[in-house]
Amino acid sequence: MLMAVCVALAGLGGVGYVLSIANSAPPLAELKMADQGQISTVYASGGERLGVIQAEELRQPISGSEIPKILKDATIAIEDERFFSHSGVDYEGIARAAVENAKAGSTREGGSTITQQVIRNLYISNERTYERKIKEAKLAEELEQERSKDWILNKYLNTVPYGTAGGQSAIGVRAAARVYFDKRVDDLDLDEAALLAGLPQAPTDYSPFRSPGAAQQRRDEVLGKMAELGMVTRKQATDAMAREVDTDSIKGSKFFTQRREKYFFDYVKDELLKEYGAKTVRQGGLKVTTTIDLAKQQAARKAIQGRLAGVGPSSAIVSIDPKNGYIKAMASSAEYGRSKFNLAAQGKRQPGSVFKVMTLMAALRRGVDPRSTTYTSRSPTVVRDRLCPGYEVNTYSRTGAGSLNLEQATLKSDNSVFIQLALDLGPAEVKKTARDLGIRSRLEGYCAETLGGLTDGITPLETANAFATIVSGGYRNRPTAITKIAFPSGRVAKGSKLPERFRIKRKKAFDAAVTYEAVKILEKNISAPGTGANADIGCPAGGKTGTTDKNTDAWFVGFTPRLATATWVGFPKDRTQMNGLYNGRNVDGGTFPAEIWGDYMKKAKGSFCGDFKKPSTPFTSAPFFGRLSRTGTDGAATDDPATRGPATGGPAAATAGGAG
Repeated sequence: MLMAVCVALAGLGGVGYVLSIANSAPPLAELKMADQGQISTVYASGGERLGVIQAEELRQPISGSEIPKILKDATIAIEDERFFSHSGVDYEGIARAAVENAKAGSTREGGSTITQQVIRNLYISNERTYERKIKEAKLAEELEQERSKDWILNKYLNTVPYGTAGGQSAIGVRAAARVYFDKRVDDLDLDEAALLAGLPQAPTDYSPFRSPGAAQQRRDEVLGKMAELGMVTRKQATDAMAREVDTDSIKGSKFFTQRREKYFFDYVKDELLKEYGAKTVRQGGLKVTTTIDLAKQQAARKAIQGRLAGVGPSSAIVSIDPKNGYIKAMASSAEYGRSKFNLAAQGKRQPGSVFKVMTLMAALRRGVDPRSTTYTSRSPTVVRDRLCPGYEVNTYSRTGAGSLNLEQATLKSDNSVFIQLALDLGPAEVKKTARDLGIRSRLEGYCAETLGGLTDGITPLETANAFATIVSGGYRNRPTAITKIAFPSGRVAKGSKLPERFRIKRKKAFDAAVTYEAVKILEKNISAPGTGANADIGCPAGGKTGTTDKNTDAWFVGFTPRLATATWVGFPKDRTQMNGLYNGRNVDGGTFPAEIWGDYMKKAKGSFCGDFKKPSTPFTSAPFFGRLSRTGTDGAATDDPATRGPATGGPAAATAGGAG
């Protein structure tokens, strides 16, 4: 068979040269087929497509049964009309190409068959040398002996380049149908199939985006050839030719660039990159199912828009499923086109009085009775202690409330009581409790942290997860965004088969009786006249407000039995004070954040309206006789030096960081 190649290439140095090169090629069986890769796609929990992870080459292989006959015929007509009769090398085609090229004085036509192009794409290099051409011919004949014509044609249609659009190359017919016509490949019309079939020879020259006239001329050439070979009637070809190719008729597509839930999409992509690296993520053909609930995403944005439209501040919402750590919602009012910064997952903001819950939990896990343990609330409270050297704490109202037990102080969000409680417990214990709840941001162990005076702040994501620990009965989860990964090989990773990074990770951090005691208190913060009354959803729910000094950040973080949600409101960049923006009042945690949380959770909770699960064992507690507590006394003001005397400086963030 190679003798014809020898004759065609006789000018290269003779038959012996050609045969020696051919014999130097390894047998096809010893060559490994190149893995060209394919794009990775991300899906929501319900199977809805979120988008494709950006890659330079868009490749989505499909089976031959999914490729329409008109596209196969068009490709054979223009690329290799004797495809079904030759044995891998078309000697008549080589001779014809040689004659045509000699007449033109340059290379106008190639003699490669579809089989040879498959060899070039999958088995050997694409360098333009005679040696490569000879080896290619030998291997093409071997491939024809090992594989069917259908297999070869389908492999070609899945691996050939069809041109570039928007910096991405469409490899294979599936990607090409989307890029040029925004269609499934099996929905292509005859004229569209012919246009695609004409592209591989010179994708740039025949691009309908760049040169619609040249694209139409090439398409008509394909249609004419199909009619000549009897693949279509002359009328069918003529009718298809009548359809003009121009920039209006070519729709183009955002199929590979358009993404839903872009902030969450980026979060998932970053998680995948940490585990698999860029090559696998961009070219590994992963099909990634995530935890995100699109109905909750829509409800979150609608709740934000309903309260903040035209007001000015931004907002972010994160919801966590307490039983497994699944991120069910991660939404914000930010515009992705203006900023890629994810307020929900990356925005570290001062939590204000939300952090008092960490101190409350530190007391409860020690067995402190929240109802018989009392402190005297006064404003200002001047703190002067070796743990918290010299600063002044004011209540939100700037007035003291007298004797308060811990439950009352939580419902009033009293700064004075909580700074004293933090001193009695020790700020290191508050820090440890915050860590056990799931706070991962920087903590220093300062007294100021109990009022939300953190060095860097915390994100809505980790805050929602901390409250999920409370409502889950003390099980801390690792926030999780990915539930399943399907690979092109057919392997599916889910559950325990997932990489460790993506598996559900639960750790028992608190006794259920302790967390249930916190749940009961925080539930009163909504149902009773607490600071979170605006978050009432008509079903069992609990939560805590948070407002920073000067009203630059406002929060409501809470839970139902099945969902924990953090809502933040503020200005992302300059931390502008939100004064007078709530019906003439300053924005605090009980205003917009509580209202947004309530609007959202009414939808997000679904039809479930059940009670919180009671623990099997009761909460064991006793009155706490701390250095500053007034437990067992008449609640009169103390002269303890830890909370009296002149202020001598200290962490400014703690001055009134836990308002509201």
